[in-house]
This record gives sequence, structure tokens and C-alpha cells, in this order.
Amino acid sequence: MQGFLFEENKQNSSPEKSSASAELQLLFDRAKGCHKCTLAATRLNFVFGEGNPAANLVVIGEAPGAEEDASGRPFVGRSGQLLDKILLSAGFQREEVYICNILKCRPPGNRNPLNDEIINCMPWLLRQLQILKPKIILMLGKVAANTLLENSLSLGTMRGKLIKWNGYDCFITYHPAALLRNPNWKQGCWEDIQLMMRHYASMFDQAQHTEKREKP
Repeated sequence: MQGFLFEENKQNSSPEKSSASAELQLLFDRAKGCHKCTLAATRLNFVFGEGNPAANLVVIGEAPGAEEDASGRPFVGRSGQLLDKILLSAGFQREEVYICNILKCRPPGNRNPLNDEIINCMPWLLRQLQILKPKIILMLGKVAANTLLENSLSLGTMRGKLIKWNGYDCFITYHPAALLRNPNWKQGCWEDIQLMMRHYASMFDQAQHTEKREKP
């Protein structure tokens, strides 16, 4: 089932996770027939997203590419393989996180998203996030970050810090496709991931500390 490629582990299932999974399925069923912009006429597949409905980390790129359009899955091919390695470096299996894009359809020639495409597609992404309720969002690349944060800042200006967006704790790093073109940027990406994971660890340490204090 597209959008829910990874089956839930029955030992780790919960009512909240089952509810999120059902809500995501309903959203996918509504969204997959979307014809609000011209990309619907050129797409092969509506690339909704995939992963854990109870994910603490959501990864967001800008739009599907050719391989994603062909498969209906986000971040596949060489770019997806590198993303998997980046996630592993942070201690995550791909199936533990949720991966999606701002646009759900491929722009012709992999061009940057147009304003009307963003306006029409953004509600699907925002609803996904409302259902997922992630602890942290990782934005991949300048285009994705500029689009979500509604700015025109350079990637260097946005990297290396915690950014609050719509109530979510967000971090920004290079898009895997950019790392394939410029391997020298991998060290910077690793620094971004380490920063994100230190924040991730501190969030859960604080939650555990609060839980202990509240116990009678």
C-alpha cells in the first residue's frame, strides 16, 4: 500500500499508531487523485510519502524526481540510498522515520516548484504533519527550507541551528542529490546530523526526567 510500505511491528503497535496509520490512509485516498495544479497531467505516480506513522523524525524534501515518479516512493535510487546512510549515521533505520516531499508530483525536468504548485500541495503536507506529530523535522536542501520557512536565505545561513517552524523543532542540511554532486559537503552534513541528534537526545532525557518527577 503506497504511503505505508513498512508494515507495523505488532509488538510495537499502539492505539495511537493505529489511529495515525488509518488517518494517513484516509488522507492518501483523498490526495492521490489531486488535480489542483498542472503537475497532475504529467505525473506517473502521486508520491505521498512512506514510513512509520508514529515517527519522531520526519524528513522533508522538495519534490519527487524521475525515479520517485516511476516508483511512487520518496527518495529512491542513489539519492535515496545516500539518505538511508545518513539516517543510519543518526541511529535510524529508514522504516523508523517518515519521509515525504513538499510536492507530491514530479515537476517536469526536476525544476524547482512553482508558487501555485506549492500553494496547492502544501495543505497535504501540513495535514500529514498534523497526523504524524513529529518531535523533529529534517529539511533537505535549500529549496525545501526556503519554501517551508518562506525566506530566501542561503543554506549556509540556515544550517547549524535549531529553527522553530509551525511549532516543530527543525534542522536543515544538504539534499542527498547535492552531496552526490559535491562530496566535500558530506562533512557539513554530518555536523548537521550530529547537532540534530544532540537535540533529539536532550528532548528525551528531559521527558524522562519530567516523568520521574511526576511519579508519586
